[in-house]
Amino acid sequence: MANATRAQGPRRGDGRGPRERILAAATELFYVEGINATGVDLIAEHADVSKRTLYKYFPSKSALVEQYLSSVRGVAVDPRDVPAAGPRERLMLLFAIPEPGEGRMRGCPFHNASVEAAGIMPDVTELVHLQKRAFAAAIIDLCREYGAADPELLGHQIALLYEGAAALSTSLNDPQPWVYARTTVETLLDQTMPE
Repeated sequence: MANATRAQGPRRGDGRGPRERILAAATELFYVEGINATGVDLIAEHADVSKRTLYKYFPSKSALVEQYLSSVRGVAVDPRDVPAAGPRERLMLLFAIPEPGEGRMRGCPFHNASVEAAGIMPDVTELVHLQKRAFAAAIIDLCREYGAADPELLGHQIALLYEGAAALSTSLNDPQPWVYARTTVETLLDQTMPE
């Protein structure tokens, strides 16, 4: 999980068109500042566009949030795609201990969006559900590849540990929950080690 620090938004002349600048500014601001705390005025300012231009490309803030999550989903780590020796190593790479940084730990953008959009942005909630289910399915696939007797149970346990570590480290602004989660995953994998 990355630490978040506020930076300058994208500017004209950086080779990107207005739509890309808006999305880049929204991605940074939604993640660092939060969805509800980030107004369209601030996004337009950071993207160096007018509000009219912003609404030309994204007719509502909800539409912009949906596009933000879709773009983040496109670059989210799929543990099956991580180059490593085997399924155990790929699972353990999910539990890398983050370095304490200068910014606040912000955790999972999908979890953050789920909390902030609860009840007011149903399409955002659906995108979050799709991502979380796909992530758990990828972990279950790796547990199956690992040779676990019950890959579905183990996969859900590992996904739960991942989500818990991400949420707690964000709440506490402390990487220590990742240490505990990593140790627990190692124990679970040792206990279910294939013969």
